[in-house]
Amino acid sequence: MRLAVPRFPFFVAVALAVAGCISVRADDARLEQSRTLVESFGESLQIELKGALADGGPTHAITVCKDRAPQIASELSRTSGAKVSRTSLRYRNPANAPEPWQSGALRDFEARADAPLEYFDVGKDGSARYLRAIPTGGVCLACHGAAVADEVQGRLEADYPHDLALGYALGDMRGAFSVTWPPTAGVPER
Repeated sequence: MRLAVPRFPFFVAVALAVAGCISVRADDARLEQSRTLVESFGESLQIELKGALADGGPTHAITVCKDRAPQIASELSRTSGAKVSRTSLRYRNPANAPEPWQSGALRDFEARADAPLEYFDVGKDGSARYLRAIPTGGVCLACHGAAVADEVQGRLEADYPHDLALGYALGDMRGAFSVTWPPTAGVPER
């Protein structure tokens, strides 16, 4: 099932409309659990980024994305039983490079520039996969925009020598949050 989501920050509750169908149980609790995990990830990351920007500016915020984002994802993965992560076609960290299924969904998201999207499907083996697009917000442009400050550029070059995550404009799809449920995972309670 591919779901369209209006253009809102990821921490805002949104109304969803079905944009396409793949054979999926509409009542699969993993869809709601995935949304909850992504909301938690996004809210935690947003709070830490805003704090880092206030405390030390964009160069300090780079540390949050580099160090804290993977820790938040790891904590959510450990407590949920799913693999929680971020990915992008233009990734900054090679560890966030998309898997083939993610690349396809991300390209589909880009083709539908009118609204960021969600993607959810269930495999024949009982596994489930979820993506929610991350729109580029104003705060993101300090490190991901077309023109970044020299000190930010220097820090990015030091931390991410193969950085692909520059040149975004406000509202562009920056990447996506990803949740992958293994085939052995039970369906979470609703």
